[in-house]
Amino acid sequence: MEKISTTISIDADIKERAQELFSDFGLDLSTAVNIFLRQSVRENCIPFNIQREIPNADTIAAMKEIEEMERHPEQYKSYFSFAELLKDIEAEDNADV
Repeated sequence: MEKISTTISIDADIKERAQELFSDFGLDLSTAVNIFLRQSVRENCIPFNIQREIPNADTIAAMKEIEEMERHPEQYKSYFSFAELLKDIEAEDNADV
């Protein structure tokens, strides 16, 4: 099969890190890219999952809670220092006894 030269733009840091990684596998960058391309053609897709980072349910709930706190700060306690918070927690613990 005839080989041709192709030029692609790659972030310099990523290229260096990728070359280091592929070197550990005994590959050069060109061979690694060819493996990727062959696998893409073989599978008729990109051979790994590409997706946006979607927050999980706990993170979404925390984000909604923060939005609610920003909309209604009067409904939530606030503290001027960590020591003040600890004092309040200690007072609540003593009240539960």
